[in-house]
Amino acid sequence: MRVRIHNYTFIGPKVKIGDGTKVQAFAFIPDGVTIGENCFIGPHVCFTNDKYPPSNGKGWQETIVENNVSIGANSTILPGITIKEGTIIGAGSLVTKDTGGGTWYGSPARRIK
Repeated sequence: MRVRIHNYTFIGPKVKIGDGTKVQAFAFIPDGVTIGENCFIGPHVCFTNDKYPPSNGKGWQETIVENNVSIGANSTILPGITIKEGTIIGAGSLVTKDTGGGTWYGSPARRIK
């Protein structure tokens, strides 16, 4: 399998992305993010790696997206969290804490299913 990256996407040089994952246009994925296999990262999804910028890399936190996760367009993912396997994040959501699977949406994102 392969990773599919659409145009106009920023992916830091230390990001890890698993096989079968699709990253849509205009996504921002900085260093410190690990994305599992068979995930979908919608257009304009923004991952962050620093809660208190600018730290010049000293305050970066790792974010983990496990396998089979779908993140809807225009969602923002704060640093230092884990999105568990099979989670669906609705479009426009602000993810501020670890998810335990199921469907999440809103600002801040809450589990609905």
